[in-house]
Amino acid sequence: MDKAMIRMRMGQNDAHYAGNLVDGAKMLQLFGDVATELLIRHDGDEGLFVAYDSIEFLAPVYAGDYIEADGEITHVGNSSRKMVFTAKKVIRPLPEAGTTAAEVLSEAIIVCKASGTCVVPKDKQRFRRD
Repeated sequence: MDKAMIRMRMGQNDAHYAGNLVDGAKMLQLFGDVATELLIRHDGDEGLFVAYDSIEFLAPVYAGDYIEADGEITHVGNSSRKMVFTAKKVIRPLPEAGTTAAEVLSEAIIVCKASGTCVVPKDKQRFRRD
């Protein structure tokens, strides 16, 4: 099945709570972007995200963290596309080592997992696979 990935640095503007904590909804925004790319690659259309089946927030995300979000289409219906997503922290700041210090994590930290369904109406599907 089709796969896609996006990597982004969380900035100060993404910090929503005390201690530079990033709102979990930011991970869902990344998943939405990944889903859009998957639909474009699969159907030639952006489609619409209609529902999340499950969402698990597993670790905190802070301003300065680099997050890698990936997704995969796991099932293709007539117009529906079921997908799974994972967001991982791959780089984090090290303020105790200096104001600009950071480290690449030897093992990525899974911060969020989700699954959901998107729809591409039949008349919008440019890459028919009938």
